[in-house]
Amino acid sequence: MTTPRAIVIGCSAGGLNALETLFAALSPQLQQPIALCCHTGSSTVTLMCELLAQHATLPVVEARERAMMQDGTIHVAPSGYHLLVETSHRFSLSVDERVSFARPSIDVLFDSAAEAFRDALIGVVLTGANRDGAEGLRHIRRLGGLAIVQEPSDAEVSAMPAAALELAGADHCLPLAGIAPLLNRLCLP
Repeated sequence: MTTPRAIVIGCSAGGLNALETLFAALSPQLQQPIALCCHTGSSTVTLMCELLAQHATLPVVEARERAMMQDGTIHVAPSGYHLLVETSHRFSLSVDERVSFARPSIDVLFDSAAEAFRDALIGVVLTGANRDGAEGLRHIRRLGGLAIVQEPSDAEVSAMPAAALELAGADHCLPLAGIAPLLNRLCLP
């Protein structure tokens, strides 16, 4: 794998607690943009961005249509829209049909980011209650990117990481507490 140029993260049930832990342990020197898809069930992600920002070492913003991915910034998929990364590394939003019963869909984000970044992408699947993200993680690996999956027995809800392991496998499968240190090692010079 080449030096990572971006990170995509997907989670669902139990995700907020996992993300607070993960983002608090990331190095503030991390330069890669991060795109996050978390199934929240709420009509807005404003509150989630505010809660995550209280813990994160990096800025947390809601992803906007046509906005460029910003280095060292966590971009959160807005509620009710699929978040896609274009080859120009700009975001686009879509109201296409739900995928795996979700919009935003982790698979949609992962698939588009895999095409945009190919072997310079890291995909991370955390706690969650469905199979969303498994197909996208397989696509990331197929294009040479790196797959990190939270150890299912360590997840608040194990279905999503278990599905990702079953379908895509992983380059690294580890407890939540080990994921940020791994990302720091992989991404910092």
